[in-house]
Amino acid sequence: MSDSSQTGQTASTNAALVTGLYTGVLLTIVMIGALVAANRLSWLDNRALERNAASYSLFVLFMIIPVCRHLNRPLQMFTSAMIGWVIFVAGYDVAGIFFHNLFQVLRTPFELLVEGTVVYGVCAVGSWVGAMILHARSHPIIPRRRRTDDVAHPHQ
Repeated sequence: MSDSSQTGQTASTNAALVTGLYTGVLLTIVMIGALVAANRLSWLDNRALERNAASYSLFVLFMIIPVCRHLNRPLQMFTSAMIGWVIFVAGYDVAGIFFHNLFQVLRTPFELLVEGTVVYGVCAVGSWVGAMILHARSHPIIPRRRRTDDVAHPHQ
């Protein structure tokens, strides 16, 4: 492998790692903030709809960071997204220690891990299929010629 391709591969791996770490930390912060606001700040109970809408909006906004960052590189997208999601699930698992019945009310950490894997997997596959469609549209599909097509047939 040449130095330039190795450098490019290392740069994309580092970008995926850094994006995943930031995404995981941001998702965990939003989750902890939402849990604290819902369970410890009773003065926000009459504004539960607004509180939850703000939490969901921030969560989705931070969740799509790896998708937008690596839109045309599905492998890096999935890698960075799963790094972030695993960090988030680990934080969720730890939050279950402090917030009793969290897993009974919402979902278990394993279910959360599977859901994130499916969502990010669908995004990565969609990105890959979209790239294939754009590539097929911009390049004409020319059938391959077989070597036997060039040889004159004796029946002609």
